[in-house]
Amino acid sequence: MNKTKQMQEQEQSRIDLSAFAKAWPAPYVERSKLAEFSGGALNARTMANLDSKGQGIQGRISIGRKILYPVQELVAWLEARASQPGKGKVGGKA
Repeated sequence: MNKTKQMQEQEQSRIDLSAFAKAWPAPYVERSKLAEFSGGALNARTMANLDSKGQGIQGRISIGRKILYPVQELVAWLEARASQPGKGKVGGKA
């Protein structure tokens, strides 16, 4: 497969989660509100663990004991990790 076709397929398969950002009323999301922001797809404890490993969202800031994530960085991070489900049987071999 040539590079142009590969790039087109990647663009088409890219999952767009920009609606999360449009629906959020502020430019930052507090760690404890990640589940609310993502519709339950992301847990605050999971993000705390990823942050401690250096695998979390870039640009996070702390204010006192609160950790905040920039909405645009959070959406980009989620999109980079999102994928379509496979075409096999659930729980079985494809």
